[in-house]
Amino acid sequence: MPLPPLTALRAFEAAIRLGRMTRAAGELGVTHGAISRQVRLLEETFGAQLITRTRSGLVPTEAGAALAERLGRGFREIEAGVAALRDDAGGVLDVSCLGTFTLRWLIPRLSRFTATHPGLEVRLSQSDAPCDFSRGRYDVAIRVTDHDLPEGTHVTPLFAERFGPVLAPALAERLALRAPADLARAPRLWARTRPNAWADWCASSGCQTLEGGAPYEHFYFLLEAASAGLGVALAPEPHVADDLAAGRLIAPFGFLPSGLSYVALRREEASKKARTFCDWIGREAAV
Repeated sequence: MPLPPLTALRAFEAAIRLGRMTRAAGELGVTHGAISRQVRLLEETFGAQLITRTRSGLVPTEAGAALAERLGRGFREIEAGVAALRDDAGGVLDVSCLGTFTLRWLIPRLSRFTATHPGLEVRLSQSDAPCDFSRGRYDVAIRVTDHDLPEGTHVTPLFAERFGPVLAPALAERLALRAPADLARAPRLWARTRPNAWADWCASSGCQTLEGGAPYEHFYFLLEAASAGLGVALAPEPHVADDLAAGRLIAPFGFLPSGLSYVALRREEASKKARTFCDWIGREAAV
């Protein structure tokens, strides 16, 4: 008996694994109707019911569950073989990363990675959404631990986040800041993505809560405004490390732990290029 069409087998495996035809359609880039037709074709080919449709989702029959389990193993082997070939040939590594962290920390260091891996192109995309390798089209995700990390991923710790007020040296000289309480007379800046940053820092530093200030839509704009002398910004240390070293910004009261951490995530059974990148960024973060 000849094998059924590969597209039908793939559609069936995805439908069982994801529990709904709409999800399978999204993963495979086809319509719900296409998945339904492929599953029906498979049932007609075998002359047996493979799926029972319920309100809570798709439930495989005994025969369907056995088939789906074997198909899953087979497709994972195919994916592993393709990944191994791509590793040997170099290619593209997709990295999903927080926007400001990408601009302020990762990109200034990325040339060191590309210099030692010339056959590998790192393609960056911006996202601060929770990591989901089953939906996202990326090999590595760099995130802050302000949400639960997905199961089945390998975590490379980068550094614990510390945050504190930063400002341009000329503004600091005019303000003559000597204690955190002096910030009450300074122009303060804050990002809409972290509206409670000043309240959190004041609670950690033990000073009176500071309110008001100029809002910015994006963290990157906030830090550029601070560098231009428009006010004092609260910033995570990794975002301003290079500016502090170059003297564009100063941190008069240092940095305090925020309780969050930066991590690099990859699948447990990731490609060689993903493992190589995570090893490299872990070393960079330790410097």
